[in-house]
Amino acid sequence: MLGMCRGRRKFLAASLALLFVPALTWLYLSAGNYQEVKPLPLSPMAPESPTVSAGVALEMRVREMEEENRALRRQLNQSLRGPAHRPSHGQHGNQSRTYSTEEGTGDSEGLRSWTQGNNSDCSQHPAVDKCETIHVAIVCAGYNASRDVVTLVKSVLFHRRNPLHFHFITDSIAQQILASLFHTWMVPAVRVDFYDADELKSEVSWIPNKHYSGIYGLMKLVLTKTLPPALERVIVLDTDITFATDIAELWAVFHKFKGQQVLGLVENQSDWYLGNLWKNHRPWPALGRGFNTGVILLLLDRLRKLKWEQMWRLTAERELMSMLSTSLADQDIFNAVIKQNPFLVYQLPCFWNVQLSDHTRSEKCYKDVSDLKVIHWNSPKKLRVKNKHVEFFRNLYLTFLEYDGNLLRRELFGCPSEVDLNSENLQKKLSELDEDDPCYEFRRERFTVHRTHLYFLHYEYEPSADNTDVTLVAQLSMDRLQMLEAICKHWEGPISLALYLSDAEAQQFLRYAQGSEVLMGRRNVGYHIVYKEGQFYPVNLLRNVAMKHVNTPYMFLSDIDFLPMYGLYEYLRKSVVQLDMANTKKALIVPAFETLRYRLSFPKSKAELLSQLDMGTLFTFRYHVWTKGHAPTNFAKWRTATTPYKVEWEADFEPYVVVRRDCPEYDRRFVGFGWNKVAHIMELDAQEYEFVVLPNAYMIHMPHAPSFDITKFRSNKQYRICLKTLKEEFQQNMSRRYGFAALKYMTAENNS
Repeated sequence: MLGMCRGRRKFLAASLALLFVPALTWLYLSAGNYQEVKPLPLSPMAPESPTVSAGVALEMRVREMEEENRALRRQLNQSLRGPAHRPSHGQHGNQSRTYSTEEGTGDSEGLRSWTQGNNSDCSQHPAVDKCETIHVAIVCAGYNASRDVVTLVKSVLFHRRNPLHFHFITDSIAQQILASLFHTWMVPAVRVDFYDADELKSEVSWIPNKHYSGIYGLMKLVLTKTLPPALERVIVLDTDITFATDIAELWAVFHKFKGQQVLGLVENQSDWYLGNLWKNHRPWPALGRGFNTGVILLLLDRLRKLKWEQMWRLTAERELMSMLSTSLADQDIFNAVIKQNPFLVYQLPCFWNVQLSDHTRSEKCYKDVSDLKVIHWNSPKKLRVKNKHVEFFRNLYLTFLEYDGNLLRRELFGCPSEVDLNSENLQKKLSELDEDDPCYEFRRERFTVHRTHLYFLHYEYEPSADNTDVTLVAQLSMDRLQMLEAICKHWEGPISLALYLSDAEAQQFLRYAQGSEVLMGRRNVGYHIVYKEGQFYPVNLLRNVAMKHVNTPYMFLSDIDFLPMYGLYEYLRKSVVQLDMANTKKALIVPAFETLRYRLSFPKSKAELLSQLDMGTLFTFRYHVWTKGHAPTNFAKWRTATTPYKVEWEADFEPYVVVRRDCPEYDRRFVGFGWNKVAHIMELDAQEYEFVVLPNAYMIHMPHAPSFDITKFRSNKQYRICLKTLKEEFQQNMSRRYGFAALKYMTAENNS
């Protein structure tokens, strides 16, 4: 189809050219007798000059047509030879400038189908070297912006065919989130660098800004100073951008810059800078409608030579004397500079920044969805903005929002990638596994790198002055989401949660959380999204992620199905002091109980719990299916205990404990159901932790449907065989690491 389309176009163009050239030549010869003929403009953008004679203009035009004619003949001859005579895409190696709609990193034909018009088979593609690195700069600060930028990056990665180098100007929050995300995303041919926005605040903090973006909305002004001196050009994007085409097409526009043009911008599509939106509306000076800075092409090397820093500062100082503050952050200052120096700007076609704010002229940028290149949600209303086609734009945005980011881990064939030691080590470990091993999938899961988005929602924590604070640690999947509100009501202290979700489920969780007064009222809960990959529930990886991002000296290692007793948070803070946890290796055991009732009158004291235990409303946890798991807690002694008491480790012991933050991690080889907590408690015992039962603490397991993993364990014999194999290998590793002291674990297992 592609060849036919191009062949027909070339044949038709060549035929027309062959007919048109003689006629144009005759016109040229005749024109010599008419000196008053108005000269033809050399290009659509060039002004008509009365000083150029008609004969000279026509002569130049004829030469252009003759050259185009010769080129068309060559193309026509090439197309008539057939595909067998055409060079392959790989023939020119890294210098290939040929694009194909079949190439790219997207993996969904359904999603790509609507974008075919943006990369029309019958249109010429931009001249960008196949392996040329495209540089993109983005200012990103805070938790919400870190979420938004992921959707932007997905849209860029989906369409891209070139290596990418992202330059993020971030605060410490966004850097932590995005560094972890890209490290675990492991997208080939993508490099990421971070620049500390806090170090740049002094450069722009003197500028009063009314815009909701705050001080970070001014950071684009100092990119010439911030980005590496060797970097010559960069595409600058706002976080609320969605790409509908290959970013290489935008990168190619740099070749169209002429003279002193150093800024590529799209005209502002609202009437803001016309000053007629309301009475006494007084915007900053701008050229006509002004320009929108959501998408900027910056020629950094030329800007530095033009002393950009001095230029924008002088302009801002002068205008602030009368304007007092900016209303649209950096955009006001960019426009004021352009008003004084219009030669600096190259005006981009408006489809490179279709601005979806209320009352804009964005609908004039496109006649069809195939015309769209970049969509800009530049209204504070975001997806709720008013636009005739907003439903289409919203669906496009939501498509990338929920798109599986794992599908974007695609190699760019033919382009050399930078050596990634982490990736190489991972591949080496995977290559050492035997794919014929019946337990191969279990072993492989241990080395799977799951994409991780830390602090998915806003998080605030103020460390306690007495260093006794305790964080509740748990992990969950979508089917346990309903437990969050109840846990937040029972535990007022900080919480660290790892959620195992798909991209679409992460958005469902976001909507659920934003609609919950209880969850939105809590700022001290860290939600860390670990994205789904593989066939097993990586329970211990999730626990490790949640543990790693605990900010308190101590942590309570719990499970999402348990509700802690009211007041447990304060009780544990007192206990860590009384038992000198700071200077001793102790694991404080919180006794676990369970109920089979979905509606439970939760006991408010130990006396009430004992009463319900006697009445059969409550039971000791798993007494009827897995007694060994909690038997060493010695519930008979706990009933009458008034002081903490020590217990010894026994085989299969898996209590819920409070430990210091520096305790060992969980072993990742155990996935799904079985031995995941048992192995961790064994590790604590091997490291000589002392197990102490708290006499006035308790937690209650709430009923729920069996998990998919426990169902597999019960129904799949091979699952149980592999779990036993992993268990034996773990015990052997313990013997190697702890020597003679670890022999008791082998003996206890044999006797159990």
